[in-house]
Amino acid sequence: MPLGDPSASVRAIGDRIVIEGLTVADERAAKVVRERAEAGSPAPETVAKAIEIGARVIDSEGTATNVDYVQRVFEERVGKLHGDLAETLEAGSAEIANHIAENFDTERADSVQGEIKQMLVTAIQHQQQELQKLLTAEDPSNPLVAVQIRSAKAMLEAEERHRKELADLRESNTKENRALHAQVRELTERVSVQLERNEGDLRVAEAEEAGTRKGFSFEEDVFGAVSEIAAARGDCATHTGAEGAEGGGKKGDVLVELGAADGPALGRIVFEVKDKKLSKNAAWQELNEAMAARAASYGVLVVAGEERVPSGREQLREYEGNKLIVAVDREEADSLALAVAYRLAAARVSMARDRELTVDAAEVRAVAEEATSCLRQAQAIRSALTGIKTSSDKAKTGLNEMVEAVGSKLERIDALVAEADAAGRTEG
Repeated sequence: MPLGDPSASVRAIGDRIVIEGLTVADERAAKVVRERAEAGSPAPETVAKAIEIGARVIDSEGTATNVDYVQRVFEERVGKLHGDLAETLEAGSAEIANHIAENFDTERADSVQGEIKQMLVTAIQHQQQELQKLLTAEDPSNPLVAVQIRSAKAMLEAEERHRKELADLRESNTKENRALHAQVRELTERVSVQLERNEGDLRVAEAEEAGTRKGFSFEEDVFGAVSEIAAARGDCATHTGAEGAEGGGKKGDVLVELGAADGPALGRIVFEVKDKKLSKNAAWQELNEAMAARAASYGVLVVAGEERVPSGREQLREYEGNKLIVAVDREEADSLALAVAYRLAAARVSMARDRELTVDAAEVRAVAEEATSCLRQAQAIRSALTGIKTSSDKAKTGLNEMVEAVGSKLERIDALVAEADAAGRTEG
């Protein structure tokens, strides 16, 4: 069907448009068709798309017109409805406000707030009562009972673990203690052995150090002096201090066998040498053990100096019929006192051996006392000589000091003279 200008042919056939001899005078449209044709798009295709797009736009404009109409009608109706609704709401607002005031007034006990408050108080009281019942119950429903049960169980388990750990620890400690005790015993034994050795070495060293005089101990000096006396009498002297005795032990430092140089021994005398002071009982014990060990019938205790004679005892005085004490000088062991003690002991052994031998005991005792008196006089003289020597040494030292002082004074005089002589020469 032809549409529009009869000079141009524009027909709508079904869903198609046929255009013949139509000219569109539009600069923008011509420009778009031309540019797209230059870009490779056919002109008929561009024109067809332009018509399609324009048709949709024209159709949209018609729809918008209808929408505007509907909107105007709706606004009119809604405005009227709004006015009616406003009047209705205004009319009912007063009634609603009164109803709310009646039911929500906080001053009224039967108000909603009051009822809610009462409900909350009742609910809280009920919950408190239920909670109290729950916490005071003695069955597992009480959470505190469950906690107590779990805590008790945990404590029992912990105690059992602790008991087991203690048992294991005791067993381990027992084993360690046994091993440690064994080590301690072994170490103690070793230390004891070493201490015994050290003590023995120390005793030997102390004895040698305390008794050393010109390379010899006091015991050796006494043995040397006794040996000389024994040799002159035909006796035999033996140093037995470090030797074991037939009767056991090592008591008895010097053993004298009377007459053994010419034949069988006629008797034995033991000399116990001490460089320290003993008590009376200790001295007799030493002599008794020494006589028993060496099978001697007489014992002589030799001490280094009178100050070492046991308290309450005197030297060269016989005790119990078979004991004698003698003090000798450390520096001169071969003294007259030792010779007297030797001869007295030998005489007593001879008298005891030969009962038929007639000896005047009173005379022997008197001679011994005279010898002791002489010894004391000799010691006094020796002490006096020692004092004289000491005084002489002091006087000599003082004299030398005086000579040195005089010499220093003379030197000072010479120095003064020299200074005066030098001063006189300077003035001249």
